[in-house]
Amino acid sequence: MDQLLKNQYEQAKVLYAKLGTDTDAVLEKLKRVKISLHCWQGDDVHGFLKNEALSGGISVTGNYPGAAHTPEQLRQDLEKALSLIPGTHKVNLHAIYADSTEKVEVDELQPEHFLKWVEWAKERGLGLDFNPTCFSHPNFRDGFTISHPDPKIRQFWIKHCKTARKIGEYFGKELGEVCITNFWFPDGSKEKPVDSMAPRKRMKEALDEIFSEKIDPQYNLDAVESKLFGIGSESYVVGSHEFCLGYALSHDKLVCLDAGHFHPTEKISQKISSVALFDTKILLHVSRPVRWDSDHVVIMDDELQAIAHELVRNNLLDKTFIGLDYFDASINRIAAWVIGARNILKALLLAMLEPTEKLKEAEAEFDFTTRLAMLEELKSYPFGSVWDYYCAKMDIPVRETWLVDVKQYESEILMKRYPTRKS
Repeated sequence: MDQLLKNQYEQAKVLYAKLGTDTDAVLEKLKRVKISLHCWQGDDVHGFLKNEALSGGISVTGNYPGAAHTPEQLRQDLEKALSLIPGTHKVNLHAIYADSTEKVEVDELQPEHFLKWVEWAKERGLGLDFNPTCFSHPNFRDGFTISHPDPKIRQFWIKHCKTARKIGEYFGKELGEVCITNFWFPDGSKEKPVDSMAPRKRMKEALDEIFSEKIDPQYNLDAVESKLFGIGSESYVVGSHEFCLGYALSHDKLVCLDAGHFHPTEKISQKISSVALFDTKILLHVSRPVRWDSDHVVIMDDELQAIAHELVRNNLLDKTFIGLDYFDASINRIAAWVIGARNILKALLLAMLEPTEKLKEAEAEFDFTTRLAMLEELKSYPFGSVWDYYCAKMDIPVRETWLVDVKQYESEILMKRYPTRKS
């Protein structure tokens, strides 16, 4: 390790120690944090089962060269990204990313269609998460899936979701790490319906059927994800926040809070402590909504730091699962993964270095002067020196030097791929 990095870390260590923060202990704590990298950033949410046009409120902009066209290419790209992110993490798969030469419909998917993913993850010590793919399909009809009034349409999606849970269980058993299977549905309508309850009643009954089989929670945990509105569902979404929160709390499911799925003035950082009070685990989809759910690459903005502080200050890391969820095709896709994941880890590190107990004591004594003064002074503390040391210690490129690896990979690998996907 570079001696300058060591010296800078030692100086930072002394400064933080005066606040009562043990930086060595903080780095050990950070090492245990796992981020779930979303596979769909690597190929613009196309998957490998079919060549369906994106639908269900899903839209990716940009045409940067080098998107993955095969499962092998996607795994290769994920490996490169993971090599530039400190720690051991997870990969989040959608059902359409099955790796099989067999042509299979989503409701017919089985664990064996993901065998190569499991073998790859096992070799690299990675966990896997999962999602049924309830969009970009002919049976996403009239704007509805499991809440569709046609029972045949509902049963198609119910079967798919049941299978998704079994695939999640398979991941958990094979990899020895719990799989989070997340359920999001694009159901809704462009105009406000007269009968808003009937679709929600059908969705509730469908979810009851989907979750009817008991699965050992050490292998698979289910999460339900809400949304405010989408393209084609601007006026009404069946799986609203109130619906999903109520269902999760009453059926022992995880609540999925997506940073881009709420009103522009709402922040998920302000919801975390409220949800956590009700004895449930939380799944976070960390994104950056510039204009609502625009799914920009995660940066170190105020909201990301607020999310990290909520998790650390309230000791919620052990009951919270953190995943990335955005898709940007305007920049190098591997860089998009690396920037987002490193920023989440940086934000968590910044929160862990804070002398939280001292701040809480000042707050409890209504000493808001000390609280504000300390919070402001902490912003100029040398947390960057601690982060650089952590990366070097984990044998990960320090600062922007990781970009050299990405640019080389782009030149040697990405630029030689087909410019467009093969049908």
